[in-house]
Amino acid sequence: MLYINHFSIAFAFVYILRFLQQRLSSLFTLRHVPGPKTSSWVWGEEKVLYYNTPGALYLDWHRTYGNVVKFTGAFGHQLLSITDPHAISFILGEGAYQFPKPKGVRAWFRMLLGEGILWVEGKEAHERQRRSVGPALSSQSARNLTPVFYENAAKMVSQWHRLFDAQHSDEIVIEMTNWAGRFALDTVGRATLSYDFDCLRGQPHALAETLDGLTNHEKSLTSFYMKALFWLLPSILHLGKKGQMIRKTRKELGDLATDILKDAEAVNDPNSKTLMSLMVRADKATAVVRMDAEQVAAQMRTIISAGYEPVSATIAWLFFELATNPDWQQAIREEVSTAGDPTFDELNNAYPLLDAFFLETLRLHPPVLENHHEAAETISIPLSEPVAGSGDLHLVIPKGTIISLPVNVIQKNKLTWGFDADDFRPERWLHRGTRTSRELLAFSVGPRGCLGRNFAAAEIKALTVTLLRHFAFSCPHEIEAFQSFVIRPRVKGEGSSSLPLTVRRTL
Repeated sequence: MLYINHFSIAFAFVYILRFLQQRLSSLFTLRHVPGPKTSSWVWGEEKVLYYNTPGALYLDWHRTYGNVVKFTGAFGHQLLSITDPHAISFILGEGAYQFPKPKGVRAWFRMLLGEGILWVEGKEAHERQRRSVGPALSSQSARNLTPVFYENAAKMVSQWHRLFDAQHSDEIVIEMTNWAGRFALDTVGRATLSYDFDCLRGQPHALAETLDGLTNHEKSLTSFYMKALFWLLPSILHLGKKGQMIRKTRKELGDLATDILKDAEAVNDPNSKTLMSLMVRADKATAVVRMDAEQVAAQMRTIISAGYEPVSATIAWLFFELATNPDWQQAIREEVSTAGDPTFDELNNAYPLLDAFFLETLRLHPPVLENHHEAAETISIPLSEPVAGSGDLHLVIPKGTIISLPVNVIQKNKLTWGFDADDFRPERWLHRGTRTSRELLAFSVGPRGCLGRNFAAAEIKALTVTLLRHFAFSCPHEIEAFQSFVIRPRVKGEGSSSLPLTVRRTL
């Protein structure tokens, strides 16, 4: 027992010594990088970031200090926020595997989803998983599954008409965040797993409530502690009610994935176009070492999670903007009032107003606010302009430094987007010449960019086309951004996400 106590003390001493050594090295190396004064010796800027309007401080910092900003996290650890275009290109492109996800982020993904493509790091390991999952999320796969998007959109229309009939009115209030989540979950279930979660019936649904309850809650002190500390102590994710919720969600998703995988293997349909079938077939065809059942389950958990939260948040924001921009709403309604359901290629190419509105929604309302990375080794990265007070076009980043790429700041850069970068103006996408949506970081870019971007875009556009053909939308409430796992809308001053829209039947 005495030996164990001595060992524990020695281990703690070494950990603290390494932490202090790394902190001092970081302070010295980054001493010339500007940034805000520390607001708390214990929490750094974590508390003000957590309780402030999502992304607001990043905007203020970068407009004050430039493209590279240093700020302090809990217990004095140094973080960098970077919007420099050359640095971003390097971190997300050539240097992608030198800047893995921070340990805390990886611990979150591993605990919740398993060792799937969001968790894996290292070029060889990531490319192996990407080869297995990639075909299932390709443009061709989204093209094949577009009819599923319309079928679910039609279900949603049918349920809404029942709500109108039940209230004996042609104008009612509908909670859009709730229905956006139901549509996203049902669609990812049918398209990826050939499984109907049946959320669009409008009844309470256990999995939807579990996924929603994990992240969609009013900001609490417990959640703040976890958010502030998991960068330094990833094991904190196992503690308390949040740890229990993470384990519950993982188990529910895992049990579901296992059952569906067994059913799929029993059916063994070589012509199935679902994402799961394509993924398993691609793994059999390309992998030297096959995925085991847990690895398949991890990918399936990952796809469900990625297809639920970011997609549902984007749908909600898009319909908020439609509701508050009636002229654009009517113009898009007229544009999509063609016969039949547009094909995947038509959704991408035949409706410039719809496409512009979708891209502008992603620009101003990226579902994920920050793209986080950690320097695996001390490394020098290129800059497009020197850090304030320096003439050097390179920045040395110490090993272990956590880097934030604030997507909202990058997508509101006035040098790129013009003097009106803070305004919602879809028309900017109609006059941008050779500039494309690749300038957006909402889906990230490079080898770690989102594989499901084409799937998500087609799904959201198909729903928008379908709903605008039947309904008109307005919003009588003041709406603010609310940060859960993603950035969601909510009525100002309320706790969890909410978007009550006034909906009127037009057919």
